[in-house]
Amino acid sequence: MEIQVSTQAWHEAEADWLVVGVTESPDLSGSFAALDASLGGSLSRLVEAGDLTGKLAELLPVLDAPGLSARRLLAVGLGKADELNGERFCKAMMTAVRSVASKKDRSLALALPESLSGLSTADAAAIAARAIVVGPVGQDSLKTEPGHHPLAAATVLTPVDGEADAKAGVTKGTIIGEAMNLTRNLVDLPPEMIYPESFAERASEAAAAAGVSCRVLGQSELEAEKMGSLLAVAQGSDRPPRVVIVEYKGGKADAPTLAIVGKGVTFDSGGLSLKTSEGMLTMKCDMAGAATALGATLAIARLGLPVNVTGYMGLVENMVSGNSYKLGDILTARNGVTIEVQNTDAEGRLVLADVLSYAVDNGADKIIDLATLTGACVVALGEDVTGVFSNNQDWADAVLSAAKTAGEDAWQLPMFDHYAELLKSDVADCRNIGGRWGGAITAAKFLEKFVGEKPWVHLDIAGPSFASSNKGHREGGSTACMVRTLIEVAATLG
Repeated sequence: MEIQVSTQAWHEAEADWLVVGVTESPDLSGSFAALDASLGGSLSRLVEAGDLTGKLAELLPVLDAPGLSARRLLAVGLGKADELNGERFCKAMMTAVRSVASKKDRSLALALPESLSGLSTADAAAIAARAIVVGPVGQDSLKTEPGHHPLAAATVLTPVDGEADAKAGVTKGTIIGEAMNLTRNLVDLPPEMIYPESFAERASEAAAAAGVSCRVLGQSELEAEKMGSLLAVAQGSDRPPRVVIVEYKGGKADAPTLAIVGKGVTFDSGGLSLKTSEGMLTMKCDMAGAATALGATLAIARLGLPVNVTGYMGLVENMVSGNSYKLGDILTARNGVTIEVQNTDAEGRLVLADVLSYAVDNGADKIIDLATLTGACVVALGEDVTGVFSNNQDWADAVLSAAKTAGEDAWQLPMFDHYAELLKSDVADCRNIGGRWGGAITAAKFLEKFVGEKPWVHLDIAGPSFASSNKGHREGGSTACMVRTLIEVAATLG
């Protein structure tokens, strides 16, 4: 479905639903006044009666709207006008679109507010388009009766003087929304459908469609690259590992290259350090870092940003068999570092170690990795905030600034040298866990051993990457968190 942009009056738009945003203490002039007049003043009366409050994401459906070309009207609250920003507008638009998409074959016309304090027409249109693309897609795609359905048609309504900006915004928002849906789908599908080989196949197909080069390293290539740490994690599974490299060259030949590295444990049983059944229930999502790296890299390419970006995805299953790697094993990573295994459920860092080293040796100038790495980060920051760790404060500040612009919550944690002391081993260069305390930080200090002197940021997305339940503005399951942040980072480098 292609989202249309139209400058027609709100009350003239034909659709099953006309969606109109309303602030608290709304301005009843302009297009809103014309809409109200078409409805015989009913909107003004609803405001006066306190039924149309404008509170953020509050919905008021008007099912009988004979004065409109649309069959129904859905008013959605935008909150206080002076507090309107991208994230609040997104919450309102997602809530409205998800409500419309709860029924099959619905069309909508979404009116951009004429007064957007602190929000440009292009940004508002991008957010609206993203909501139209993401909102109807749920984690229940395999149910015979899913809770949400694709829209039959969608139009964004804008004033004449904002048409060009709205069209640019819709194009951008559609691309970002589709990237988020790719990420969400890969994470939400069950592990019998998404495993290293099938993920690599999906990545290859998506890269080809985006006109981006894609290479896949199989077992023999990984052995030749001496990825002993990654291969050890994979050896307990019947599914062979893969490393996917997606490369986009949008910048000058001599311009620096951004590497986006994702952890892709397509299912994590914990290995011999076996998880409980409850702990395993959502472990299909342990490849969210790789899915995010893929979605973001392809979106950057489709947006045509003038940067060089390479996405690296390390893909394994962490399973139990007679061939599983064991506690007490000493692994040799690609860069020669030896690692004592003290917990086979601390496997994501072992996968990332080799892929980070590979990215460094293949020309990465700046690195961001993403991983559902530690429960300790969720304990520290909760389920909605990404943990940020870095060896370079300027690079960390750039990523944090991009996250703020994208409207995604992230918080930096310390990387003091004394945390590395907790990784010392009597029998190897280091061990793969640092003990009970500071677990998210010691995991990051472990990864730091494999990036050399390159500016590097590690994003621990264990909390925000997977939502435990549905909300009005958000589907449960994969959230595609940090896709927007990574795109924003790339945009600032161009």
